[in-house]
Amino acid sequence: MATRTRKPIDLAKRVAERRSKQKRAESAWRRETFRLPREEARAKAREWFERFPKAAYMTEIESWRELADNQIEFVMRRLPSAD
Repeated sequence: MATRTRKPIDLAKRVAERRSKQKRAESAWRRETFRLPREEARAKAREWFERFPKAAYMTEIESWRELADNQIEFVMRRLPSAD
């Protein structure tokens, strides 16, 4: 087992490297945020699932919340292309 030095700079380098790897992994996803009335939000989500099928693009509603005036804010996430 390799020993790691315990200097602050070593810790900073490891953290920066880990963050860099996470950002590269996350960049593969395409995200779009919408803020629409409830019925329009449902229609938009259906449109995304029809246009980008879950089986091919891993399409999903990443997050959502209800806002004032019956508005829904949600994030749709998908892969950029099918394999």
